[in-house]
Order: sequence, then C-alpha cells, then structure tokens
Amino acid sequence: DSSFLHFHESDCDIGGSSSCESVLSLNTEKILSQAKLLAEQKRFPFATDNDNTNEELAIAYVLIGNGLYDEAIRHFSTMLQEEPELVSAIYGRGIAYGKKGLHDMKNAELALFELSRVISLEPDHPEVFEQRAEILSPLGRISEALSDLTKAIQLQPSARLYRHRGTLYFISEDYATAHEDFQHSLELNKNQPIAMLYKGLTFFHRGLLKEAIESFKEALKQKADFIDAYKSLGQAYRELGNFDAATENFQKALLLNQNHVQTLQLKGMMLYHHGSLDEALKNFKRCLQLEPYNEVCQYMKGLSHVAMGQFYEGIKAQTKVMLNDPLPGQKASPEYLKVKYLREYSRYLHAHLDTPLTEYNSDADLPGNFKDHWAKNLPFLIENYEEQPGLQPHIKDVLFQNFESYKPDVQELICIADHLGSMMQYETPGFLPNKRIHRAMGLATLEVMQAVQRTWANSKVRMNGKTRVMQWRDMFDIAVKWRRIADPDQPVLWLDQMPARSLSRGFNNHINLIRGQVINMRYLEYFEKILHFIKDRILVYHGANNPKGLLEVREALEKVHKVEDLLPIMKFNSKTRDGFTVNTKVPSLKDQGKEYDGFTITITGDKVGNILFSVETQTTEERTQLYHAEIDALYKDLTAKGKILILSAELGEVDAVCNLILSLVYYFYNLMPLSRGSSVIAYSVIMGALMASGKEVSGKIPKGKLVDFEAMTAPGSEAFSKIARSWMNLKSISPSYKSLPSVSETFPTLRTMIEVLNTDSSHCLKKTIVVV
Repeated sequence: DSSFLHFHESDCDIGGSSSCESVLSLNTEKILSQAKLLAEQKRFPFATDNDNTNEELAIAYVLIGNGLYDEAIRHFSTMLQEEPELVSAIYGRGIAYGKKGLHDMKNAELALFELSRVISLEPDHPEVFEQRAEILSPLGRISEALSDLTKAIQLQPSARLYRHRGTLYFISEDYATAHEDFQHSLELNKNQPIAMLYKGLTFFHRGLLKEAIESFKEALKQKADFIDAYKSLGQAYRELGNFDAATENFQKALLLNQNHVQTLQLKGMMLYHHGSLDEALKNFKRCLQLEPYNEVCQYMKGLSHVAMGQFYEGIKAQTKVMLNDPLPGQKASPEYLKVKYLREYSRYLHAHLDTPLTEYNSDADLPGNFKDHWAKNLPFLIENYEEQPGLQPHIKDVLFQNFESYKPDVQELICIADHLGSMMQYETPGFLPNKRIHRAMGLATLEVMQAVQRTWANSKVRMNGKTRVMQWRDMFDIAVKWRRIADPDQPVLWLDQMPARSLSRGFNNHINLIRGQVINMRYLEYFEKILHFIKDRILVYHGANNPKGLLEVREALEKVHKVEDLLPIMKFNSKTRDGFTVNTKVPSLKDQGKEYDGFTITITGDKVGNILFSVETQTTEERTQLYHAEIDALYKDLTAKGKILILSAELGEVDAVCNLILSLVYYFYNLMPLSRGSSVIAYSVIMGALMASGKEVSGKIPKGKLVDFEAMTAPGSEAFSKIARSWMNLKSISPSYKSLPSVSETFPTLRTMIEVLNTDSSHCLKKTIVVV
C-alpha cells in the first residue's frame, strides 16, 4: 500500500505512443469526470483553495492513475509555467517521473529533484519524505532513504512508515533495529500479515528459530492463505532439524500454489539433505520446468543425479550451470563457484566406478591446487589444470538395486548400519537427520570394526594396491570413503595432503559463532563454557601485563553474562581495544607437561556494537606433526592392547582399550585434519573400534551436545573420555555382529557403495529391533 494514489492503472504504454493517445481520446470524458470528483473531495496531495486550479491538478493526477505519465508531466509543466511554486504540481510531476521507471537514471534524478523542492517549500509533510525514500531505496541509497523515513516518522508516526523503515533495516541486515520497527508497526496496527512475517524473519536471521516460528504462525492466523508464511515456517522447521513439520508446511505452501518456485527449491534442498534424493530430484525438475534458468535448482539437479550414480544426466545439468557466466562486475553465485569442481570430481568418480576401492586414492590422484581451491571454495582459476577425461561410454551409470535382491545376511548388514548411523545424529538445531549419511556412516562403523579386529588378529590391509600393516589413518580413511560418497557436494579431504604452500600458510577451519546479529544456533550450548574460558584467560593476561588494573578488570568481568558484554572490557588495555584472540591448549599424553595449540577464539567489535565471535583451527605443518606423533603413540598402544584383549577378555583390558580409543579421537578432533565431516567420521571410528573391543554404544548423543566441541572444550583427553562414556552407555556387543558379511568385500567398488546407499530399506525397522 503506497502512500499515494490508489487509482486503477491502465496497461497503456508509457511514452505517449499512439496507443496511449487513442486511450486518452477514448477516455477523455471518463478522465474529466474522475478529475471532477477528485477535485470536489480534494482527494489529492497539496490541494489549493482555488476550485479551477484544483480541477486542473486533479486531471493530471488522474492521468498518473491511468498510467499516462508523459501526459501528466506535460499537464503539470504547463501549470508550473504560470505558477512556478505550485506545490501540488511539483509533487505530482515528481511522482510521475518516479512512476515512469527508475531504471532510467534521468527519471530518478528528476523525481528526486522535484520531491526535494517540495520538501524545501513544505517541510512538514511526512508523505513527501516517504515518497522520496521510495525512490532512493531502489537506487541503493539506503541510508538516505532511512533518514527520510525517520523524518516522516518524527512528523507523523504510522504503522506503514514503521513497516517501510523496518524493511529497509532488514535489507541492510540490521535485524535487531528492523525487529523494533516491525514491532512498533504491529502495535499501531496489529492486523498486518506482512509485517508479522518480516518480524519472524528478523528472528530467523538471528538464529532465534522458536520465536520466528511463533511469528510465522501468527501471520498465518491473520492470513490463512499466506504462501510466504508457510514457506518460511517450513524453512524454520528445517533449520531446527524437524523434517516432518518442515515437510508439512512446504506442502501447505504448494497446495496453495503448486508452481511456487521458491518453495519447490527449498523443499528439494531439504529432501537432498535428508538423504531422499529421488524425491528431491522431482522438486528440482518441477522448479526447472517453471524457471529454466534457476541456478540453484539446476545445480542441485546435477548434484542429486551424480550422488545417485547417474553421471550422464548429472554432468549435463552441471554444464548448464557453467554456461551462466556472471556479467562483468556481477558477483558469481555460490552454485557457479562450486559447479566446475563438482563436474571434475563427478568425472573422476565415474572413471573409477568399477575399480576396486583398495587400488586408488582420490587424495593422491586429484591435483593439489584443485583440492586446495575446492576446499577453500575459491573461484576455479587453476593454472595449467588438465581436465579429467570425459565420460567413458563403456562405463554405465549405476542402476537401482532392489533391497530384496540382496542376500538375507547383506539385508541384515544394511539394517544394522541404518540403526548404528542413527545413533550418531545430533539432536541440536541446525542438524537435519540425513538417512543417507546414517547408512553410510553405519556401514563405515561396521567396516572399521571388522578392519580393527583383523589388525588385532595380526592381519594386514590392502591400500592403494599395497598390502601392509594397518595404520591409524587407514581406520579413519574407511569412514572418509563412506562420508565422501554419501554427499559428493562436500570436499572431504585430508588437509596434510594439500600442497605444501597451502599448509605453510596455515589452513583454517573457521566457524562463526556470532557474526553481527547472526547467532549460530548449532553452538549455543557451548557459549557459556567458552565465555568462562575467555574470562579466565583475560584475568591471566591482565595479571601479567596490567597488575594495577586487575581488580577493576575482575569486577567488570563479574558483570559479564554474555559474549557481547566483553567488548567494554577490551578498553582496559590499549592492545586489546579492537578485539582479542585467546588460544586453547591441548595437554600431551605422550610428553607430560607439554601442550599443543588447540583452537583460537576471536572476538572483535565495531563502533556500532556488532561483534564477530568465532573459533578456528589452524592446520599448519608443524602443528599437524605434533598431533600425528601423539596419535601414532596412542595407536601403537591401542594395537598392542587390542592384541592382548583378543587373547584374554579381562575387564581391565577392555577399559584400557576404550580409554585409548577415546583419547586417540580426542586428538583427532582437536587437530581437525579434514576439510569437512571430521565430526561424524571420528564418531563412526569410535563406535567401530569400540565394537572391535567387544563394546557397543547404546546411548544417543545428548540434546544440544556436539562431540567435536566436547573434545575441543574439554581440558584433556581423560575429561573427554569421561564425558563421552557418560552418554555412550556401553554394553557387551551382540553376538550377531560376528556373523555379518565383510563390508569391504560386499561393497568393493564405488558402484556397489552407491547402490547400497540408494536402496530403500523401509522394512528394516522390524528387523533391527530383533537384531540389536
């Protein structure tokens, strides 16, 4: 609802074309009668006391209402020749220029010029400031538009003005201020579904999902067929990890409009990340029927095909995304940045579909610069890069494998894998259950169990065409292999196998906990723990560098209850004025008293009070070597104790082995040696190695807990072992595991792995209950 003119606009072309002239001559009578009515009621801006003048002005305003902007401008201009300061005519001419179209800068400048003249003549009219803001904001002059709306609100606050200003703050990503404006708007007029939706979005973007959901529901009470509110509600539930509620709301949006592209796109992406690739594909195909150039749907269609082993269709879709070159000066979309890596990786996977997995290694095969750029999400500008060979016609795509076509013992293997994988699910906002990842990591767990048991029984492993004794990295590589193939979109790469140049600079795993007003909901549970740690470090720092001010700092810290409150404390020391970094330390088990660098916590603030609160792990060559030495020593000890355990099942031995497994993974988590997926990979290694020792994890990871953050914030490996064991609820392994077929022999190639990840196992539920 604009602040002016509510006339019907005709479809007549702008610019005084012949069709417009014919409309004008046809409608002269109608226009004059509308103008007469308008003039009598003075229903246009800045009406005068002169009836004749008002009738002339009303004619021009009716012309605007009928889309005849050039005629209106001519009419106002004629009046202004006689009376140069006739405010209503200046205002009307400004509006007509704005309506003609802001894509032409000349129209925009003339509109702004006229409206500024009105403001100098009549400075107390809020609608003129609002009108000028409506022209400034599409030109990207947001701060000027905001100041005009603020002036309008000071003159005469209204629900519309607050909503308009709130929308501009929202676009500027100042969600807290936008929220205040939507709140004021709703206090003045509570029945505004759009303002309510935007209020919800200000919560959503700050990570306050439960509050967002309440606002979206409120918007739907006000407008039952509000598609955008259903779509936003679906997305909020998806972020919470509630798949069923998200599906229900996306469905409601599509019932109202089955062609709602944004909903199809969001629903498709959710289905992909839930592991329902077939269903996801249907949504992306529908999305592309309606919007053939939708880059997100095109990319996701290609990705879904490749993940399912349909490489021909997948690469065809990816190539279409590659053709969408951004225009000069235009920012490339995330899909455009990623697609060339995905296409190259897809070709590599296709070429190796039927090669035994033990005979090749993508970490060694893929060029170093390719891996480095891919993991860092950089544009694909790689010197002297040789493309992967195109698809080989003799290598066929992966065909769908029916669950019933697997032998009964393999069916049992798959069902147990599904169950084990579900035990790794984080019950935390931001983590959507993904049944494909569950199955992949469940199979990884069983394969780790079998490989570790073989090692303890003195058997060797075959890797990259060589037979040798298994090392700790082989154990993790089993899980890496499954995690990679479950979602080819994500580069799961060993950082120490990146080019030396990349490592010497330090390869950072970076997580923003708070950026500006955006809170990362996934890590909320750990804010307090990290805050206590920071407070302790600040006291130590001031004790050493500023002993005189220590008391003042201590008193200030006592009042700090959230991270934002730390900013004023920075002012106590000139060196930390703009922010500070704090490093965690990881104690060594190998060399008592020695400590390694853990992760770095950074807090910086700007003048407006926005903060960046982040943690990052720096993977340098030196740090990697220190951690590797620690993990090597633990693995050696674990293998020795594992061999004894196989011979004598004494209780003490089992306990010692369990602690060694958890300690080894504690250092793996703190090292963060992979570009992606470290957390679930390490947890499947924990579960598999424990099963090799005769113990099974029967407890779920507690709500809000993240295993990697538990390790990273624990004071040492013993503390981490204690925490992990408290929820794992270890029990003796079920005897049925011993008779399961070998995972590596059942799925020896990429093709067989993709087949098993694609297969439906909906009737596993009854079986699993019996087995486990």
